[in-house]
Amino acid sequence: MLRGMGNREERVHVVLAGGGTAGHVNPLLSVADAIRAERPDASITVVGTESGLEHDLVPQAGYRLETIEKLPFPRSLNAATFAFPGKWMSEVRKAKAILARHHADVVVGFGGYASAPVYRAAKRMHIPIVIHEQNAKAGMANKLGAKWADYIATVYDNTGLEAPKGVRIERVGLPLRPVIARLCKDLDTPRLARVEAASALGVDPTRPLILITGGSLGAASINTAVAGACTELLSRAQVIHLTGKGKIQDVKRIVSERAGADVLNDLGLEHVGHGDYHAVEYLQRMDLAFACADLTICRAGAGTVAELAAVGMPAIYVPLPFGNGEQRFNAQPVVEAGGGLLVDDADFTSSWVAEHVVSLMEDQQGLQRLADAAWKFGTRDAAQIMAKRVLALAGGASIME
Repeated sequence: MLRGMGNREERVHVVLAGGGTAGHVNPLLSVADAIRAERPDASITVVGTESGLEHDLVPQAGYRLETIEKLPFPRSLNAATFAFPGKWMSEVRKAKAILARHHADVVVGFGGYASAPVYRAAKRMHIPIVIHEQNAKAGMANKLGAKWADYIATVYDNTGLEAPKGVRIERVGLPLRPVIARLCKDLDTPRLARVEAASALGVDPTRPLILITGGSLGAASINTAVAGACTELLSRAQVIHLTGKGKIQDVKRIVSERAGADVLNDLGLEHVGHGDYHAVEYLQRMDLAFACADLTICRAGAGTVAELAAVGMPAIYVPLPFGNGEQRFNAQPVVEAGGGLLVDDADFTSSWVAEHVVSLMEDQQGLQRLADAAWKFGTRDAAQIMAKRVLALAGGASIME
């Protein structure tokens, strides 16, 4: 640790590491903001890569970004495997130089390629390490860092992380994006939040609304199933369908064939026509959609699940059918708590939507039970808890079990 040198002992120096995807960058920035709110004089530096989203998002948020090379862990025996040790040592040396240059008092990692070398460098320099794991099953970088951690925060229990003896693993939840955190506060007056959001989006605040989203790239199978059941859905609710980039025309074609082109409506203040099926590729202000919706149909990325639970949103989760099943693990805890439904991608058909979603929208008491359970499961103060833990370690305290 480099505290206590010269006149620096009064100022806290925090280095946060992580990036690659919005799922890593957004919680990182939320914690950075919470640290700054707690200690406005704190020196905050972020370590990421040139190719990740952090390259743009971190400077835009007002924080200094230092970069190291993207270095994936080898998963099979090939030429990259033999080159890995030398590249690893090089990136650890870069990370050590960054920590020394910024007089790091504590390192906070969020997983991803940039975190692992920083964890190793911090361990060698005897700098306290804080880890935040947002997935139900931890990734390789955080599994490595957990062995040296002084405190581990998670969104879920039983993530597979193994901490040193006596080190606390605490379920704090996901540090929320500022717009979602503000919405959680606005939900103390839910009617007002809904009316204002509906006005901004051009939807009717007095009628039920279903939100469909597959993320920025969309989910073709969800799009097809929902669009194919548009007639049945529109008999009970309005629809906001975020199709994902390049997928809107297929959705509009199916909806037009099933229910007629006049039901389609562009989303936003400049909407055209008076249809109740609002389709758009992407919505920057997801908080507005969350404020209006009575039910969300979506994939089960860790960030999506955590945000929906935080705002108390009933959801039908359709996990991505690829990879190692991590999306199912993400959704399972909130579903088991009664805050949503879990449906396999192969089972999520237009027939399933027409039968189950329509009946759910007709059961207002059932929807409210889902909403109450989601709200109870969700967490809304993770960023503030993380900030307090980080600052305590930076000040020389220990956070034990």
